[in-house]
Amino acid sequence: MPGLGTRPLGMGPDARLMPGLFEKFHTLRRRRAHNRAARPRPSGHHHDRWFWAIIVGAVAIVLAAYFWFTSARLLAEPIRIDYGPTDPSFANAMGPMTGADFTTGNRITTYENGDGFFPPMLAAIRGAQKTITLETYIWSTGHISNLFIEALSERARAGVKVHALLDGMGGLKLHHADRERLRAAGVEFNIYGREHWWQVKPNINHRTHRKLLIVDGKIGFTGGMCIDDRWLGNAESRNVWRETQVRVEGPAVRQMQAVFAHNWMQTTATLLLGEDYFPPLEKAGTSIAHCYKSGPGEGPQAARLGYLFAIASARKSIDLAQAYFVPDDLAIEMLLAAIARGVHVRVVVPAFNDSRFGRAASRSRWGELLAAGAEFHLYQPALFHCKSMVVDGVLLTIGSANFDNRSFSINDEVTLSVLDPKVAANNLEIFEDDIRHSKPLTREDFAGRPFYIKALDHICGLFRSQF
Repeated sequence: MPGLGTRPLGMGPDARLMPGLFEKFHTLRRRRAHNRAARPRPSGHHHDRWFWAIIVGAVAIVLAAYFWFTSARLLAEPIRIDYGPTDPSFANAMGPMTGADFTTGNRITTYENGDGFFPPMLAAIRGAQKTITLETYIWSTGHISNLFIEALSERARAGVKVHALLDGMGGLKLHHADRERLRAAGVEFNIYGREHWWQVKPNINHRTHRKLLIVDGKIGFTGGMCIDDRWLGNAESRNVWRETQVRVEGPAVRQMQAVFAHNWMQTTATLLLGEDYFPPLEKAGTSIAHCYKSGPGEGPQAARLGYLFAIASARKSIDLAQAYFVPDDLAIEMLLAAIARGVHVRVVVPAFNDSRFGRAASRSRWGELLAAGAEFHLYQPALFHCKSMVVDGVLLTIGSANFDNRSFSINDEVTLSVLDPKVAANNLEIFEDDIRHSKPLTREDFAGRPFYIKALDHICGLFRSQF
């Protein structure tokens, strides 16, 4: 008879007892696990909770401090002046304060949407004889990109000096092959802030948001447009941008070229000099205009100062067309003061755009203005990307700067101001057409939005310094 140690498991007279033993064993294990779970956790777990609470609190404090330090706060007191934009005192003060005196003898032409501004821009490039300078925030591979690449490359091969400057973040969708096409043709193509790929800007939150095209130092374009297929067409669908762009001829073009040359120097450590870039300019029209730069360390908050100075000068009307309208406390205070002195304030903003977070942060700032009588209109047919203001039917402010802290304090921007009733009237016609394609926002509609939307607006508004 085999020994017990050699009997196979489950064989013999005791095999029927095994299932019961296993069941009792597992029951005992479950009871012990339940008892362990029911016992109070060691004090170390409380320490872990406190540790993570402190970490989260510290991160929140650091973020709050960062947002505060990057907020536009150089100017803290409202601007109070007793003259309007037509008074010579306005131009005499605003020019030096923003870093560029007003010039006479300019011609300003306004274009709407890609169908309006892409053809004259490409025609100007194709007609270039000496120099082309181009700076943009977004450049994406596509149909319009190919047209620009072909035009720029043809001119570079013909001996025209072509310089292109692109923001690193805004150029993520421009394919490497397209960049090499430009360089192979002789275009000096660089990413703003670094001439070589391995160079990294210390402040990665800093962008060049400028949009500039200058041809032969004589013709300039600026506004909100970028080189991307979303700017094609005539704002006929929600997949494209509604945009305004201006063409400038005359002395103000020299200032536009200087804005570009400054960022080119920052990137390449070289200067663009000579009459090929800065030719003598004769009067081309009757508009008074100036163009100035804004950005960290170069005309800090000049764009903000220009907008606020214009608001302070208003005596009749302020008409704002803004893709991202996130006014800070001082701007709200000055707009409320304008309304109190009888100024009619109207704002066209997107009904929708590329950032729900940004729209919520913007809405968080509208309540006081609506209550005081400001009109808000939500543009419906397309994505609204305009960045302009008309004051008293005589002053036009337009360029790359949004009415928000990111443009006023963080990014590099370019702004053109024009004193000319005819130019202002042309832009007011465009503004009125935008209102006709917008839905008015009433105080009742704004106050009656769902509680969760109000909560979202408030939370997003806490981060408004980054918009």
